[in-house]
Amino acid sequence: MKFLVTGAAGFIGFHLCLKLLNNGHSVYGIDNLNNYYDVNLKKNRLKHLLQNKSFKFKKIDISDNNFVKKIYPSVKNIKIIIHLAAQAGVRYSIKHPYKYIKNNVEAQVSILELAKKIKNFEHLFYASSASVYGYNKKIPFAVTNRVDDPASLYGATKRAGELISNSYSMMFKINCTGLRFFSVYGPWGRPDMAAYIFTKSLFKNKTIDLFNYGRMERDFTYIDDIIHGLKASINKNYPCEVFNLGNNNWEDLMDVISILENALGQKADIEFFGMQPGDVKKTFADIDHSRDKLSYRPLTSINEGIPNFIHWYRNYINKEGSLVNFTPAPKAV
Repeated sequence: MKFLVTGAAGFIGFHLCLKLLNNGHSVYGIDNLNNYYDVNLKKNRLKHLLQNKSFKFKKIDISDNNFVKKIYPSVKNIKIIIHLAAQAGVRYSIKHPYKYIKNNVEAQVSILELAKKIKNFEHLFYASSASVYGYNKKIPFAVTNRVDDPASLYGATKRAGELISNSYSMMFKINCTGLRFFSVYGPWGRPDMAAYIFTKSLFKNKTIDLFNYGRMERDFTYIDDIIHGLKASINKNYPCEVFNLGNNNWEDLMDVISILENALGQKADIEFFGMQPGDVKKTFADIDHSRDKLSYRPLTSINEGIPNFIHWYRNYINKEGSLVNFTPAPKAV
């Protein structure tokens, strides 16, 4: 089977491409390789993917008005799209709002227009986010919760992507599945995420900034469990759905730092700040719907996942992207 994966050089996109390729599929990956974070990390991910002859890559901007015209000849026979490209980051959206409209809303329309154009198209799977829950007071966050009170522009654009996808699904009979990811971490992770920031700060003996005076809780979800949920969604192929992909557990950020301190044998220097605009105090995924319909069961605890990430990070900064000696967490089944 052949898949189109957007955001192929991104964290989740890279891992999904690896999984699909290892399972014998062909992947056409696209990415604009923007500089939101270190482009070399993205290029190193691509370097590993391009070692497989079943992987093809094209650098292209999905939000370009001519995107469909440019890409269609190369992908017209692909029936499944996995749309993981996005402008990520809650705080970044405060200073760069137009990038989020362009890359999360306009790009969603571009992908849906491409799906509409492909003859006998089968399914679009797309990345949403826990940020759609915003200031929701009903915890854990369930897919049945209201999602009309976003805390950030980022969350608002991801919710807009869900609504736009639903409208295309209804109007043009395009099968669409949205996946709300919760605080994904693991090897090859994003440098703007907490696990990466904390680890890098400890390695470099730099101060860790903690907001809301350290009283923050996140549902950290290991990358293998996210890929398990994505694969389960593809295999089940529901016509129009939204699923939470989280660990069904929350972790205090101070506890995460303690795990890092114990693993590295050093004490963190922490500076505390007040709550930042766009932040929420707690995320916590209700995965009953995902468990019932996808048999989704996350397997990797933070006590397993964080040491795995540290092991990768140490190898990466020493070997510039080498996977040598990397031992992954237990595989999700």
